[in-house]
Amino acid sequence: MQVFLETDRLLLRRFTEDDVENLVELDSDPEVMRFITGGRATPREEVENELLPAFLDHYERYAGYGFWAAVEKPTGRFLGWFHFRPAEGAPPGEVELGYRLRRSAWGKGYATEGSRALIDKGFTELGVERVVASTMVVNVASSRVMEKSGLRFVRVFRQPWPDYIEGEEKGDVEYALSRREWAPATRVASTRPGSRTGR
Repeated sequence: MQVFLETDRLLLRRFTEDDVENLVELDSDPEVMRFITGGRATPREEVENELLPAFLDHYERYAGYGFWAAVEKPTGRFLGWFHFRPAEGAPPGEVELGYRLRRSAWGKGYATEGSRALIDKGFTELGVERVVASTMVVNVASSRVMEKSGLRFVRVFRQPWPDYIEGEEKGDVEYALSRREWAPATRVASTRPGSRTGR
């Protein structure tokens, strides 16, 4: 298991060819897929021949970026995934954050915990200049995760979706955080009473 990142409760590791079942199960939950495909499951053939190979290809194309399987440390259970990668056509130094977690992992702070750790790693180790994330306006829970992770509202916009999704007429929302915005927040956190300052 190649671990990319570790938090208090999560291990983020590389995907392997053995993760087909994990991905099929994740994408078979209509609630998980509600704001992605309108609830339609991803066919196994698509997972095997397109989705997982694309995940694995990212490790070869982008050093330090890609899709990371999220594993619950106490149980070893697969919870879903996070991605942290350059988006197509994005300027140098800008990466996109995303996540998809099992319904059983919702409401427990895992999405925020993993997102914060990836953002911090991006700015401290990977030379990232700006992190962006987006979701549908009606996906309020995902917007809350972005806000709790330190990202800031940027704009409402519209993008085409291959499947009809209820509420798509309201558009999508973009959140972002630049290195300059992140640094002061980090300094404030490091000087709170009882926190380590490195001295």
